[in-house]
Amino acid sequence: MTAPDRPREAWLRGSVPGVSALLQPVAHALIQALEDTERLAGDLPAADLWARIGGAAPIGFHLRHMTGSLDRLFTYARGESLTDAQRQVLATEKAHADDVGAAELLATLRSAVNHALAQLCATDTATLTDHRAVGRAGAPSTVIGLLVHAGEHTARHAGQVSSTVRILMGLRASTTG
Repeated sequence: MTAPDRPREAWLRGSVPGVSALLQPVAHALIQALEDTERLAGDLPAADLWARIGGAAPIGFHLRHMTGSLDRLFTYARGESLTDAQRQVLATEKAHADDVGAAELLATLRSAVNHALAQLCATDTATLTDHRAVGRAGAPSTVIGLLVHAGEHTARHAGQVSSTVRILMGLRASTTG
């Protein structure tokens, strides 16, 4: 929970130390997504994390996908290709895993966000418009395009976690009330 005098929104807390002004929105999006998912999913039992409500992807998938996609997008932003290990993570993101709990998923996401923030700090702003190839097909992008997409993509999945948690809680309340 945020302190009473500390804004809940990361972007209202000022600059993230070490991150260029041009990349602050990306850093704020990542921090906000992490904080929101920790607040919303941190206490969920594994059964809730992996519940499929109305055919929607489970919360556990979103947490795994946020972690994996951050790693992949930041890899492309560095101008590197994916490793076999990264491809394996991608291949298993959708797998149901009742034995994987919130603490493990959120610790992995926290680590991915911390690595992403470190990379943002190290990013030379002179390279932001440099071309980057994405995926096996080599789709065209730029460093800033990949970094901005990583921030908005992570935030979008945090929003899906939020919606799914709220629906889950609403369903639970309607069956106990």
